[in-house]
Amino acid sequence: MKVSVIGTGYVGLVSGTCFAEIGHEVTCIDIDPKKITMLKAGKSPIYEPGLNDLLERNIKSHRLSFSTNYESVPSAQSIFLAVGTPSADDGRADLKYLRAAAIEVAKNLSEGAIVVIKSTVPVGTSVEIRKLIAEHTKKSFHLVNNPEFLKEGSAVEDFMRPDRVIIGHQSAEAYAAMEELYAPLVRQGNPIYGMSNLSAEMSKYAANCFLATKISFINEIARLCDATHADIEEVRKGISSDKRIGGHFLYPGPGYGGSCFPKDVKALVATAQDHGMDLKIVNATEEVNDEQKSYVYSKVIKHFGANLSGKTFAFWGVAFKANTDDVRETAAIAMARKLIGAGAKINIFDPVATPNYLEAMREFKECEGKITSFDEKYDALNGADALITVTEWREFNTPDFGEIKKRLKKPVLFDGRNLYDTKKVLAEGFEYYAIGKFIK
Repeated sequence: MKVSVIGTGYVGLVSGTCFAEIGHEVTCIDIDPKKITMLKAGKSPIYEPGLNDLLERNIKSHRLSFSTNYESVPSAQSIFLAVGTPSADDGRADLKYLRAAAIEVAKNLSEGAIVVIKSTVPVGTSVEIRKLIAEHTKKSFHLVNNPEFLKEGSAVEDFMRPDRVIIGHQSAEAYAAMEELYAPLVRQGNPIYGMSNLSAEMSKYAANCFLATKISFINEIARLCDATHADIEEVRKGISSDKRIGGHFLYPGPGYGGSCFPKDVKALVATAQDHGMDLKIVNATEEVNDEQKSYVYSKVIKHFGANLSGKTFAFWGVAFKANTDDVRETAAIAMARKLIGAGAKINIFDPVATPNYLEAMREFKECEGKITSFDEKYDALNGADALITVTEWREFNTPDFGEIKKRLKKPVLFDGRNLYDTKKVLAEGFEYYAIGKFIK
């Protein structure tokens, strides 16, 4: 099948490349010429394990190409809209990029083509986009919602082996075409669910907000464990073994971030408000998450006092999670601003996210000149007053504690990801602070 994908951001690039990998002829379109030039050279503008190899292989096989124009759309049977839908100032999803892409696609559609909304959009967007396309073409077309469920850091695996595929549609013809498109990915029996466009739109937001709620829930329980001297690691095992609960997204940490959960929580709250509803649980999820991003800072203040002038803290990791260079809404931003505001300086090391983090921190003038990056994790510790683990990169899991002690002024460790065994760290002579772990 010939496929065009509008947008080469995270969702569009992974989707387009993986469609090519399973044999479809794909053209990915983006208005950014620098990004397209980079992609034509087989280089991904985002870090995602396995993606570069797929890019190179499918470009060489001529199944995957890139363009700044819509010339591939007239011959495409399916056109995926995978542009960004960022949060507006009021928390609602900003659909201006989606509307602009839909109009351009409408001008180039072939008769009977399938337009697929891959972007995460509020309930009811399909109604608006269907009307918008119809205003700009006389061709007949089908409109499908096909939300993505990709986790950054494992997106290629998630796409190639989906738990489920959701197809929101109004015609059997469109549904059959989408079944054919995805058939190679569901041969192991994972389901394709056909439903209304509106239900597909809601399914995406409901899934992400429920997962965000699980994260906020375990973080709040971890804080209660700190207060009661229970151990969150033991509690987590005790509850996650219940099949009704499960273990996914039940790891305490510095709060969720990235491109999806923060904006999707805000957007679902805004959608509810538009319909006269107050989503109390979802609102609480966001409130707890905002508080969690300052929780490690509160432990730092408890140890060192409120005035951190002359102190330096080393961050291991600045990405919002491991295996990505995404720093959007990362706890490392809020944490650094708090520490710097109290007079401290920050040393950082991250395997891939450092350039993006330094770029993001330029927005905060009070942080200028207060953050130093390092190319080696132990070098970031030199002369620092404490180490703070922010991201759960594998290379941080089994460090040389002797080397850490040698580099730090004093052996103080704030474990924002509960990476380390409490007994081992204490035996090494550290003053150790974690999230929800009882430390005698």
